[in-house]
Amino acid sequence: MIKKIFFLVVVGIIVLSNYPYAQRVGFIASNIIREKFPEAIQAEQRIRSIVEEWKREIEEMERAIENLKFEINKNRLIWTDEEKKQKEKDLEDLITQKLSFSRKKFEPGGEYDMIVKTIMQPIEDKIYAAVQKVSAENGFDIIWDKSTQPLAYVNYKYDLTLKVLRELGVDVTQMEKELQEKISKDPRNVIKVESPAATRRKQRTPTKREVEQKEVPQPSPELEETEQKNK
Repeated sequence: MIKKIFFLVVVGIIVLSNYPYAQRVGFIASNIIREKFPEAIQAEQRIRSIVEEWKREIEEMERAIENLKFEINKNRLIWTDEEKKQKEKDLEDLITQKLSFSRKKFEPGGEYDMIVKTIMQPIEDKIYAAVQKVSAENGFDIIWDKSTQPLAYVNYKYDLTLKVLRELGVDVTQMEKELQEKISKDPRNVIKVESPAATRRKQRTPTKREVEQKEVPQPSPELEETEQKNK
């Protein structure tokens, strides 16, 4: 399948290093999008059907080759030299036909690659457009595809996969519950609320000098001025 649909991995790093402000980075799992997007599923089934038909044709050729080999071995002692040469030529032709057919269908740049591109490219274009729209609407500057670029750690609150699927018209209700569970289990998303006891323990205990200064009343400036005049 076309696995080159996403995006900006190296470019994103360059952008992050050159811009003076923080970039919002999100991620998707394009393999999940393809697995859940009905049009992608149908396209995969269509490709699989074509490939299975090709494989059946190859299997028929292989059976014909094996049958002819068996026939040659069985009759090699009773056939004339001319008959043996003809049968061996027929065998060579069958083997060549099979190899040619296989190469034509499955070699790089062959019919398989062309069919995949023809059938899947419109699907990939729709997925790409949905990713672009969701990213813009949610204020993300860079989107990683963790299907093609595995990440050591991701915070699932930045996972846009389900939003992209929703944009493509897929019901993601059940998947949203699973995503929320992942988000809530991440320690980085848990708001820590300290108990009153912990807060009191953090308050600084006043020193003895501060306590004494607080307990002994200090004379006011007016009283000090009066005492100076009396002296």
